[in-house]
Amino acid sequence: MSLRIAVFASGNGSNFQAIVDAVQAGKLDVSIELLVCDKPQAPVAARAQRAGVEAFLFKPKDYASREAYEQEILQKLREKQVDLVVLAGYMRIITPVLVEAYEGRMINIHPSMLPSFPGINAIGQALQYGVKVTGVTVHYVDGGLDSGPIIAQRALDVFADDTEETLAVRIHAIEQELYPEVISWIAAGKVSINGRNVTID
Repeated sequence: MSLRIAVFASGNGSNFQAIVDAVQAGKLDVSIELLVCDKPQAPVAARAQRAGVEAFLFKPKDYASREAYEQEILQKLREKQVDLVVLAGYMRIITPVLVEAYEGRMINIHPSMLPSFPGINAIGQALQYGVKVTGVTVHYVDGGLDSGPIIAQRALDVFADDTEETLAVRIHAIEQELYPEVISWIAAGKVSINGRNVTID
């Protein structure tokens, strides 16, 4: 039986689309059970509709707290028997409600070589710092800021004439290749975690 995943996203949804495309091409054996999106008008919601993926769209301000909407999300994940939560440009802080329920079963992709440049605007942070190499990290979510155990990283050179826009194009291309690949490793049972150390069989 294929791994059942939920994708959380807030914006354009290019990584969501990369996962959908990999499934449709037969490169990724998972079932995308749900899209969770905190911005009902975001382009990712239209992508989900086109792909025939059910979406839970919500507005955080309609709830008393983060925990309140996460309880509702958790209920949806349990109804769908979701095995793995995939954060793909989800711009909300996640509370222990979800982190604890999906410990070791929630992953995120970040546009830097963690632990360098966690948090928002990682591409801009890297350029401002003047690094010569940056990249992409896929990691488990542990409740800290981009601080969970690292599953995979891929590096790329920063060019002298790079802008945030030009660097972002190359970083996103790597993300869209790496994320489905890592999900396929997890689906195949190849990933094991021991403290901070993640091994791929």
